[in-house]
Amino acid sequence: MNVEQPIIVGLDIGTTKIAVIAGRKNEFGKLEILGFGKANSNGVKHGQVLNIDETIKAIKTALANCLDLNPDLKIEEVYVGVAGHHIKSLQTRGDIVRENEEEEITQTEVDILISKQYKTYIPAGDQIIDVIAQEYTVDNMPNIIKPIGYSGVKLGANFHIITGDKNAIRNINRSVEKSELRIKDLVLQPLASAAAVMGQEDFEAGVAIVDIGGGTTDLAVFAEGILRHTAVIPFAGENITNDIKSGLGVLRSQAEQMKTQFGSALANEAKANAYITIPGLRGMPAKEISVKNLANIIQARMSEILDFVTYHLKQVGMDNRQLNGGIVLTGGGSQLKHLIQLTEYVTGLPARIGLPNEHLAAGHIEELAKPTYSTCLGLILKGYDDFENNRKVFEKGFKKVEVPADLIKNTTEITDTILTEETVAEEALTRKGRGEALNRFWSVFKDKLIDIFKEEEDSQLS
Repeated sequence: MNVEQPIIVGLDIGTTKIAVIAGRKNEFGKLEILGFGKANSNGVKHGQVLNIDETIKAIKTALANCLDLNPDLKIEEVYVGVAGHHIKSLQTRGDIVRENEEEEITQTEVDILISKQYKTYIPAGDQIIDVIAQEYTVDNMPNIIKPIGYSGVKLGANFHIITGDKNAIRNINRSVEKSELRIKDLVLQPLASAAAVMGQEDFEAGVAIVDIGGGTTDLAVFAEGILRHTAVIPFAGENITNDIKSGLGVLRSQAEQMKTQFGSALANEAKANAYITIPGLRGMPAKEISVKNLANIIQARMSEILDFVTYHLKQVGMDNRQLNGGIVLTGGGSQLKHLIQLTEYVTGLPARIGLPNEHLAAGHIEELAKPTYSTCLGLILKGYDDFENNRKVFEKGFKKVEVPADLIKNTTEITDTILTEETVAEEALTRKGRGEALNRFWSVFKDKLIDIFKEEEDSQLS
């Protein structure tokens, strides 16, 4: 492992979960995950920190889980994702007149041009989170992606400026600082997710990334390698869960479980005569829930979210010709069955699920490659972008930290479909603690029951 590469830590403060991931690039430029921890998030609603104490507690839990997994880690600075209803964006134009037109444009001049945009007038109560340069111009030459090396009198650029509510950002800062961490930088969540699930060819082809989280759906649109638009849509996975809860008259936990296990984004794909039995409360009779009704509720809310996506694409004039890469779905909500088909139907664009596999080193556990962790892994990649472009100072050359055994994929596959007491006992010896083995057993056992249920259902329908 190259010890000259810094260890960079991403902290994803989400509505449903808080995740901490520590990573370092190996000699092949791929991320090796050195630490991973998560916790349930209780103090965050719609992407905004509302209860600071609860958020601090969750951050500390996630951090402790990460350090338990790898005690060799030292975590002091983190890259933090930011989202929420308060996020807005605007387009601006900026120019500087150069002192010496004969000399080549330097990175310092580009940095001066960008820093001047932080003085752009924005409404009171907001603050600038990020300034992203789009196309540069040198004198009369337009559409320059990298102006360094050109020469001329005037250097200018179009900018995409992302702003957020000062109080909302202050709550994030307080939560992180009171968790005894320092914020290295705040990064808009869809930009972090884009870094994790897309390659350079995707950005150039033109693509819209739709990150469906718990509290918000984040959108970032790229064309010709340039960020064209960002937006935060105030509906996501939690809204679907609440719709199921109220529409079917079940508990919130039951609604979440039904959504993830039996939910579909297309009602036409759901079996008409399949039912889910929900235990009754306090002696009440059990409730039969139609899988078709469940899918109807999910489809209605997902269609609404995708209508917002279509609206934003039309607002910035992005159609099929400019988005050859189509739509990339990521985030926890992207794991819904048949979501790709619904997305293609509503938007008229090709769609796929974005996984962070491309940037991860081989041999990691499958959990980390889920779209749920796209934002957190993307935060590490954004940190490496800063490191490789000398934007910030990073600690490096410290002691070698190995990838913990619990984050390395076990290559032995279970071929037997029946779980015996012996296999559970064996697994208990190879995992930390008896409780973890039991949880794993019940998880696999539950999956087997669902598979059997589906097989019986299919045989009855055929």
